[in-house]
Parts: sequence; C-alpha cells; structure tokens
Amino acid sequence: MDSTSSNKPKGQRVFVIGNGMTKFYRPGKHDNDYPQLAKQAILRALRDANIPYSLVESAFAGYVYGDSVCGQRCLYTVGMTGIPLVNVNNNCSTGSSALYLAAQAVKSGVNDCALAFGFEKMFTGSHQTFFTDRTVPIDTFLIKDNELRGNAKAPFAPRLFGNAGVEHMQKYGTTQEHFNKIAWKNHKHSVNNPYSQFRDEYTLEQIAKSPLIHYPLTKLACCPTSDGAGAAIVASEDFVKKHGLEDQAVEILDIRLMTDFRSTFDDQSSIKLIGFDMTKACVEKVYQTAGITPKDVQVCELHDCFAANELVTYEALGLCEIGKAGEAIDRNDFTYGGKTVVNPSGGLISKGHPLGATGLAQCAELCWQVRGMADKRQVKDCKVALQHNLGLGGAVVIAAYKKYQSGYQKKFRADQTSDPAVLEKFEALEQQERPRL
Repeated sequence: MDSTSSNKPKGQRVFVIGNGMTKFYRPGKHDNDYPQLAKQAILRALRDANIPYSLVESAFAGYVYGDSVCGQRCLYTVGMTGIPLVNVNNNCSTGSSALYLAAQAVKSGVNDCALAFGFEKMFTGSHQTFFTDRTVPIDTFLIKDNELRGNAKAPFAPRLFGNAGVEHMQKYGTTQEHFNKIAWKNHKHSVNNPYSQFRDEYTLEQIAKSPLIHYPLTKLACCPTSDGAGAAIVASEDFVKKHGLEDQAVEILDIRLMTDFRSTFDDQSSIKLIGFDMTKACVEKVYQTAGITPKDVQVCELHDCFAANELVTYEALGLCEIGKAGEAIDRNDFTYGGKTVVNPSGGLISKGHPLGATGLAQCAELCWQVRGMADKRQVKDCKVALQHNLGLGGAVVIAAYKKYQSGYQKKFRADQTSDPAVLEKFEALEQQERPRL
C-alpha cells in the first residue's frame, strides 16, 4: 500500500464519518489518565458517526509517551471485540500517522470501517529524551544544527525551529514581528475554541515581551506540552450509503505520509532541516491526486509547534510564494477575511500539543469546518480543507478534505455537536442511566 508511488487514486474512496476529542489540558492540572481521555474521544466519535463500536473493524492508536500496548488499554474501555489494533509512534505526527493507516485500511478494501485515535499524558516543560543509554533518534539533526548555527543552551525543539526562522530572516528580510503576528493570530483564534488549552488573547506587545525561548521565538510563540485525546472514524463509500451518513461524511481526497530526503542534511539549510522539502513534495502529490490547488484551500490546520514553522510552512504548502511569507502575514492572508484561514482552532501554540492527539484534533477541526459545525470559528462556505502534521526526525502527514455532498447538513441530531459543554451533558445523563455492575 504505497501511497506515494503514484498520483493516481487507487482503491475505495475514504470518508471521515465521525470525530471526537477531549479538551486539551495542562499536564498535572486535571484528574484524567490517558485511558479516560482516549475513551471520551472515541465515544464522542462514535456518537458523531451514530454507529455502535461493533461496526469498527480495525483500530490504530497513536501515542509517544507511554509503555507498550497503551492502545489496547484504552480501546478495551470501549469494547473488546477482537479487532486488530496497531500502536503508532511517529513523534509529533503520530496522530495523523494513525489516521493515515486507518485510511489505508479502508482505501485498500481490507476494512469498511476503521478507527484512528491518539492520546497523550505528558510532562511539564520542554520535550525530553528518556533513554540515555542509546543513540538519540534525532542526533543527526542536532549535529547538523550545531554545524549550521552553533551550539545553544535552548531546548532542542525551539532551537531547531528558531534557527529555521533566523535563516528565513537572513534570506528574505523577515522580522521577529512576523513571528509574533502568527502567535497573535493563533491565540486570537483560540478564544472561540472551547477545546483549547489556552483561550487568552494577547497584544503584539505582550507576545514580544514574553520570555525569549530561542531567538526569534518568545514563549507565547511556542506550543505548550499538553494532555488530551482525539479520534476519527473512517469508512468506505458503501458503508456511508448503507448507514445513511451521506450528509455528514467528509471525503479524504488524499492523505499521504512522507519522510525526509537527503536534502534535509545535504543542502546546508536550517529550513530544510525541519522538513521543508518533505512537506513540499508531499503536498504537491496531495494537490495533484485531490485535483485541487493551494487557491482552493479555504482552511488549513498547520503544524505550528513554533511560529517559525508556521511561517516557513506557508511557503512549503504553496499558500504563498517562497520568500513572501512576511508580506502575506502583513496582508492578513492567513486569518478570517484573508486568502486561507490557518489554524482556526488556535493551532498548537494555543490549543495545545498532546503529541499523539494533535493530528486527530486537526482532523476534527477541519471536518467540523467543512460540515458547518465549527460555531464561532466557522469559515464561511467552507468546502476544501488541508491538514499538515509534522514530526521532527522525521515524518509529515498531509491530507485534503471535502464535503461528500454539496450542501451543508441542515439539521443536526441533538447530540451531534462540536460543543464539548453539550456533549458533557449527554455523557452525564448516560452515566446516570447506566446500570451498576
């Protein structure tokens, strides 16, 4: 099942029929362990799809910080039907890698209905390596970064991405204010997202004066560590029609996973070191297979682990010309009223970044957008959406989405909503009505 060897669509069409996610939390500031988080996200996806768990034929569980078979520990809280489950770890693109595998299972015809879910229970502070007696997987990235930019005291992630920002500044005249504007935009967007870890709006001055993590990135231009979970149910066209889900199905026009090219290390570029070339190559194949162009993309959930990555990724995705991201930011091209609304959820910077859940939270936001369910975040007449999820070291997953039917769903079921407050009421009622064991 090599999805990158040809641009011609093969196999069954694939649709997202249900999405669910939890609120994203600051680690240590809530009472939920990872099985409870995953269970809530999965049950919400099943509720959205209006199907029982017994119809799910396979599952793919994404997480980074956890022991073996955490996926089974989570799934067994929902049901034990003997279905195959694969645990997935692809760094920050883990959640979307699980989604990719679920989509491949349906596309190939192996399954008609598959579940992808991801979760994380993290530690406070910067990402860290726990195995000190063996080779660090991203050692070649760190060595190259040191060769290109010299050693620094900052944690490795903001250092690598911050140095890509420095290169962009040196090549194209970008300023630190452009990165601050990205952070300002994403924090502003998150005000309307009840799932977001942070919902505070900041001024540009506040962002600029927050502690410097690694130039040009201040604290408010960096994503936090987070706990949370997300889930998506994907199905074939036959399954959609059999269960009357045409009006809510969102087609995955294409989804691809790519890893690094030699140019990541050979081209002496901090921008390429953080995955620019694999993102560019991946999205070009997605555009071609999906039959769309960057101009067709109305909304994008983009992997803004740091504002510097969002800026360079605008260019990798073709949302603006290479070297012109600063000018596009100044025109407000990437917010409401602009060319493409990027990170209406608040992105990783404000919504949070529980590694295994991030890609599935992106999927949820985009499906809600094209279904017209995004409430105050809704992008007007949204039809085509793009997802970008990056894992350093590296892997990138890019997906394009489109509503199955042309019109928006006119009437939702009472329990079919993206509002977590409403979902919590239904969940509380179900808990009361459930007989005691």
